Amino acid sequence: MTVFLDRDTRVICQGMTGWAGTHHVARMMEYGTKVVGGVTPGKGGRSHLNLPVFDRVADARRATGANASILFVPPAHAASAMIEAIEAEMPLVVTVTERVPVLDMVRVRDALKGGRTTLVGANSQGILVPGIGKLGVMATGSERPGGVGIVSRSASLTSEVVAQISASGLGQSVTVGIGGDPIHGVGMRECLSLLLEDADTEAIVLIGEIGGTEEEEAAELIAGAGAAKPVVALIVGREAPPARRMGHAGTLALRGGGDAAAKIRALERAGARIAASPHLVGETVRQALAAH
Repeated sequence: MTVFLDRDTRVICQGMTGWAGTHHVARMMEYGTKVVGGVTPGKGGRSHLNLPVFDRVADARRATGANASILFVPPAHAASAMIEAIEAEMPLVVTVTERVPVLDMVRVRDALKGGRTTLVGANSQGILVPGIGKLGVMATGSERPGGVGIVSRSASLTSEVVAQISASGLGQSVTVGIGGDPIHGVGMRECLSLLLEDADTEAIVLIGEIGGTEEEEAAELIAGAGAAKPVVALIVGREAPPARRMGHAGTLALRGGGDAAAKIRALERAGARIAASPHLVGETVRQALAAH
C-alpha cells in the first residue's frame, strides 16, 4: 500500500509531549507505526516515549529522516505548526486538531501552494492502513487488510463503516479522514483519484455529509473515470434543516446547494452506488464488486 502511509513512513509528532500527543503516539507505536521523534519548542534535547524531542521540524527531519508529521497542537497554534512543517518540506502532514480558525486555515492553504507537502486535515481522524500502521486517533480492532479504500469526512461514521466492511468478509486497503472543516488540505476528489490508481484498492467508499462541494467534485471524477472501480457512497444529513450548521464547521447546507439529496443525485448520476444506511455499506460494497 503506497497511498499516504506504508512501511517506510517515518513519523514525527508535533506536540508529542502534551497529553494527547503522548497518548495517541503511544497507541500508534503499539500498532506498528514507525515514530522516530517529536517536536515541542523549548524542549529540544529531551527524550519522550524513548524518542528524541526537537525544537523545530526542520531539525527533527534532518536528524531522523522523517517523511511525515502528525500534529497534536492547540487550535491557536496549529496553523503556525502546519506552516512550519510545510516550510521544512515535510512530504505528509496530518492534523488532528479541531476548531482551527478558518482564517488561519486560509494562511495554511496559501502556504501549501507550490510546495511539496500533502496536508490531511485539520480536524482529521487520520490515516489507517490495516496491518501496516496508523497515523491518527481512529479506533482499531475491527479493521482488517483488504481491497476497500475509504475516504471520509466523518470520524465516527468511519469506525462504523470499517466494522461493517470487515463483518461482510472484506477488508480495507486504506482509510483516510479528510476532516469536516470547510477549509482543509487534501479533499475527497484528490483521495479518490489516488485510490482509482492504486493497485491494492479494488473498491472505494466515500462517506460524505451536508455542506461544501466535496461529494459533487468526487462525482465529476467518477463520471469522467467511467467504471474503472466500483464506488459506494454514504451521504448523511438527509433530514438536516437548511442554513443551520450541524456539528462540523463544514456541515452547513444552504438553500439551493450542499444538501444531502443534491449530493446523492450527483453521485448516482455519476455511477456510484448509494448505501441507504451505515449498516448497509458492507453489503453494498459486496454487491458492487460482484456486479463489476
